[in-house]
Amino acid sequence: MGGIDTDHPSSDISSEYAKEGTTEDSKLKFSEDEEDLIARMFRLVGERWSLIAGRIPGRTAEEIEKYWTSKYSSSSN
Repeated sequence: MGGIDTDHPSSDISSEYAKEGTTEDSKLKFSEDEEDLIARMFRLVGERWSLIAGRIPGRTAEEIEKYWTSKYSSSSN
């Protein structure tokens, strides 16, 4: 009876969420080539994230926008 509670302790659930967060963070890591291409494309087309994403295989417009705003939003103010 008590075994049911110990099969899924809250610490296991927390660690699963932490692993998921780590995966998301690592998706936002871009190579130097990707960063360079994003910067060049941004200068050409502005905030047209879907156009930029079309030039970088495996990346979505949302990932690129999130990367850009996290890296450059504080410096643009």
